[in-house]
Amino acid sequence: MKQQQMDGGARRAVFAPVDNRARVDAVVRRIGDAIELGLLADGEQLPGESELAGQLGVSTVTLREALMALRQQGLVTTRRGRGGGSFVSLPEVPGEERLKVRLRGWSPEELRDLGDHWAALSGTAARLAAERTEPDDLVQLRRTAEELTHAEDAAACSRVYGRFHVELAAAAQSARLTREQVALQTEVGALLCLVLGDDEYREEVADRHRSVISAVQDGAHTSARELAERCVQESTARLIALRLTL
Repeated sequence: MKQQQMDGGARRAVFAPVDNRARVDAVVRRIGDAIELGLLADGEQLPGESELAGQLGVSTVTLREALMALRQQGLVTTRRGRGGGSFVSLPEVPGEERLKVRLRGWSPEELRDLGDHWAALSGTAARLAAERTEPDDLVQLRRTAEELTHAEDAAACSRVYGRFHVELAAAAQSARLTREQVALQTEVGALLCLVLGDDEYREEVADRHRSVISAVQDGAHTSARELAERCVQESTARLIALRLTL
């Protein structure tokens, strides 16, 4: 079932202009990260080449090279003729054993450091969102929080979980924070499948997300930051605990 297309700051950050350094690689990473995180829905048609190149601030030649690389990675398919174009192809999440092998590649110290970075990003985003956002700006964040309780499996749950933190950064009205969060979630997101298969913990995460939204809506910036940090710290602690058993 195709994921509903999403609007809002997180998607705008996906199509914001890239910087001048290694533009092909920058476009590949920007779009690839968004696809893996689920910010772009499976089967969704990307804008036409001219439009997309203009949005990203690159030439059509650069964009075509990037799309070719994305096709080679299996993240984009291209259809010719009428109704054709470039379409998102959501990658399969590696199986549990492969994810455990990937987790073994991280030391507990590296996971803790990653968690510290993640907590700093999400905590700051929550604080800024509480200071800057209006209630109408939280619609997508609420929708994403509710999707977590209806996610069909751990893989879908991990994508929604990561997307919540990206949307939180978007609610902070910071394009840089949003891009940083997207990059971080593509690094850690798949690993979260290993801890989100627990229905009880999944519901706990959903409750934490609702609490963050409530604090943001109330303008309680300190509480919002602390709640967001606690959510991340708990997930990181579970990953570290699992890593120690491998």
